Amino acid sequence: KNIKILLFRRISKMNQCFGCNTCASADKKLEGYIRELPMETSHHRVEGQSTKCGFGLQGVCCRLCANGPCRITPKAPRGICGATADVIVARNFLRAVASGSGCYIHIVENTALNVKKTAMAKGEIKGEKSLQRLAEIFGVEGKDKWETAQIVAQKVLDDLYKPEYEKMELVEKMAYAPRFKKWQELDILPGGAKGEVFHGVVKCSTNLNSDPVDMLTDCLKLGISTGIYGLTLTNLLNDVLLGEPELRLAPVGLRVIDPDYINIMITGHQHTIFVDLQERLTSKEAVEKAKAAGAKGFKLVGCTCVGQDLQLRGAHYTEVFDGHAGNNYSSEAVLATGGIDAVLSEFNCTLPGIEPICEELKIKQICLDDVAKKANAELKPYVFEEREKQSEEIIDEIIAAYKERRGSVPLNLMPEHGNDNTLTGVSEGSLKEFLGGNWKPLIDLIVSGDIKGIAGVVGCSNLTAGGHDVLTVEMTKELIAKDILVLTAGCSSGGIENCGLMTPEAAKYAGPKLRAVCEKLNIPPVLNFGPCLAIGRLEIVATELAEAIGVDIPQLPLVLSAAQWLEEQALADGCFGLALGLPLHLGLPPFVTGSKLVTKVLTEDMKSLTGGQVIINGDAKESADILDKIIEEKRAGLNI
Repeated sequence: KNIKILLFRRISKMNQCFGCNTCASADKKLEGYIRELPMETSHHRVEGQSTKCGFGLQGVCCRLCANGPCRITPKAPRGICGATADVIVARNFLRAVASGSGCYIHIVENTALNVKKTAMAKGEIKGEKSLQRLAEIFGVEGKDKWETAQIVAQKVLDDLYKPEYEKMELVEKMAYAPRFKKWQELDILPGGAKGEVFHGVVKCSTNLNSDPVDMLTDCLKLGISTGIYGLTLTNLLNDVLLGEPELRLAPVGLRVIDPDYINIMITGHQHTIFVDLQERLTSKEAVEKAKAAGAKGFKLVGCTCVGQDLQLRGAHYTEVFDGHAGNNYSSEAVLATGGIDAVLSEFNCTLPGIEPICEELKIKQICLDDVAKKANAELKPYVFEEREKQSEEIIDEIIAAYKERRGSVPLNLMPEHGNDNTLTGVSEGSLKEFLGGNWKPLIDLIVSGDIKGIAGVVGCSNLTAGGHDVLTVEMTKELIAKDILVLTAGCSSGGIENCGLMTPEAAKYAGPKLRAVCEKLNIPPVLNFGPCLAIGRLEIVATELAEAIGVDIPQLPLVLSAAQWLEEQALADGCFGLALGLPLHLGLPPFVTGSKLVTKVLTEDMKSLTGGQVIINGDAKESADILDKIIEEKRAGLNI
């Protein structure tokens, strides 16, 4: 009965989008803009994909062998091989988590390699404080900053390359001690991160593992390696090369596109790939080339998570960064303005739907990592040793595209979209510095009840759960109205900021106590930590708060929501949240509801294992009420 209710809610929420020629959006200006576009976008395709496979939604379809696809029903409770719904669902879930983890491990591997190679070349290290922080955590020190950076990066790489049966060393150094002890007790400490991905894929293959609980245990191990390495360490390594985030007010939305410049939209997650290009775009030589072509210079326009990461560090790149335009499902609209001259992509959240738009509007596409190769794009794999030459080639190719397209392609700009004063640059470091160098002011506000608790609203944006960013934005409004401070990370941040909830003026939407805090400090009730990778930064905040109070992480008045999760990476993120012992809200069920056992483990039994639990609800008010109740229970447990 419960499974049917979950599926009914999901289908009902999805159907709210249907019946019109575009999907609904929390961002009404964007919705109206997309509705009038003469080209097809993902928002238009939602209705055509409205019929969903019930077996797929429940996760009870297996196509691993030639006897299939097998679909589990009450009359056919086993596949031909004998696999039950519990086995098929757990197997599909583990395969998805392993794939999502693999994506994050790819990112941290490339980031660590770029740090190492930069150190070997004695290149610029902007975040010396971050480097020293990592060196102290790892217990290493070189004769200078470059040798130290090289040792730090190598430590990360060595752990990634360990076999699955050999435990990673840095987990204990990075994790909160009570959590590490719990992971030891549960025997879920991961081996080498790449080995864990390989092991997970093997385990869920044909006629191998048929123990659902054992497979779910592997999901937790993958969650830990994903969180510690793919999330937390990627952020800190990025800080080393790109500089620490700094608080500032900045513009967001389609308004950031300045037609007087050659505009480059960046998509993906691997910010260190853009280091050399960012610097060269503002060089005298590059600017002169741009002016000769009729432009004032070059601007990078942020889109998806790499744009969020650049926005996070925007104080270091004011000359070249124009601002953050939107999330994954805003990217087609960004291109449709006609003001973008090139797309540089290096990882996911780069929709295949941008390809026909780029073709029509003569927008140059260059892919810097073959994992993100688009069908009609040029592949130019980033090679550190050839970065200077590649940057020059990219600049010349984009100038050529600019000359060809500008004047022949109509502009359809939207300067009224977004706002000019979104608070950006929030990190565990900049926020703590803002509070005076420690977490006591925040803890005091939580103890007094001026801030009831903290909700991490993280992850993706999707076009279901009411429409583009609808559940995420509406639930965020409900949470802040209950005096709950919201911290965000991921594509969800793009929708929330474009809807104005990250400006100081958004304090008016908060409950009376939180509003008073925001107005006194001149901050919004929703703080943007940047890309989905910054979920790792939220883990640092949680760890340091727990340590300051003297409790374990599950005891904190802290909840997580990936209201509009989208990809397999989000499932790996979620497993990290569960391993940390946090309540995790999802607006849509992952494809597991066809298994009573798997559903029960995730929504009930997990609470007694790690302290975490999965909560499924697609209604904004109901979801906020549930999370509010959990925060109240946590407060009672702490006697506050």
